[in-house]
Amino acid sequence: MASDRIFGLVVLGLALAYVASAFQIQTSFLSDPVGPKAFPILIGSVAAIASLFIIIKPDADPEWPNTRVFGALAIAVLSLIAYSYALKPFGFIVPTAIVASILSYQLKPQKVLAVLAGIGLSLGLYIIFKFALGLNLIGFATKWMG
Repeated sequence: MASDRIFGLVVLGLALAYVASAFQIQTSFLSDPVGPKAFPILIGSVAAIASLFIIIKPDADPEWPNTRVFGALAIAVLSLIAYSYALKPFGFIVPTAIVASILSYQLKPQKVLAVLAGIGLSLGLYIIFKFALGLNLIGFATKWMG
């Protein structure tokens, strides 16, 4: 029970720091309609609310995951870090398809379904972000396309 509350406090601190840093993002007069601050603030707020639930109502008998689960989490975190570095040089579609495939494979280890899910998520998110939300996304890296 104490481990859940400690974890909740740590996540709450990180979420508040994340939201505070999102407010520090400087915007130019030519920013997207949603703006660069909205998404990080939303993510940080959801994390803060979730951490409050963990603090207020902890699990009476928490079970910590085995090392295999921690390995899967490490792969997911490393994939997302690599994704953040790959967006600028390679555009949105290819890195998103690769990372979504990796994460999908971790949920259900079937290679073909994971690749199809990655491609579908990548294209679907690109269409939503580019055309429905009007964000200025680059689909493919222009330096590779000539």
